[in-house]
Amino acid sequence: MQTTTAPTTVTTIPAMSYGQMLEQVRYNGAYATRERAEQVVHAVLSALGRRVTGEERVELAARLPREAARIFAAQIPGADEMTGWAFVRDLATRTGGSLATTRWDVGSVLGVVARLAGPDLLDRLLAQLPSGYAILFGRAELIQAA
Repeated sequence: MQTTTAPTTVTTIPAMSYGQMLEQVRYNGAYATRERAEQVVHAVLSALGRRVTGEERVELAARLPREAARIFAAQIPGADEMTGWAFVRDLATRTGGSLATTRWDVGSVLGVVARLAGPDLLDRLLAQLPSGYAILFGRAELIQAA
């Protein structure tokens, strides 16, 4: 007799609402308006959605507020590997922002995403992504000496 298991589904209640997320990003990034914070959240989550795959993608979407999860999950992940610096550079090109401003925007959003993800999921996300992403999420990136 062959048994099959149903795919795992992750159902969690996000730790904050989308409005609370926007206010946290607005505060962290010192944005003048909620609209600007929302633009930044949309751009950064879209870019992140093009990078994250697998179970980590599903789990992260489940931990984000519903509106944020839709933005993140609407993206098709790319097959190319992109370092953290290339991620910022690509986003700056897409949004027309400077590298410094885009780096600020990314940190403002991904710091909140890191808190929503929690340490275990964040560890797995960072293990999946190429080098340079830890600092974008507000973590130091330790590199083993050769």
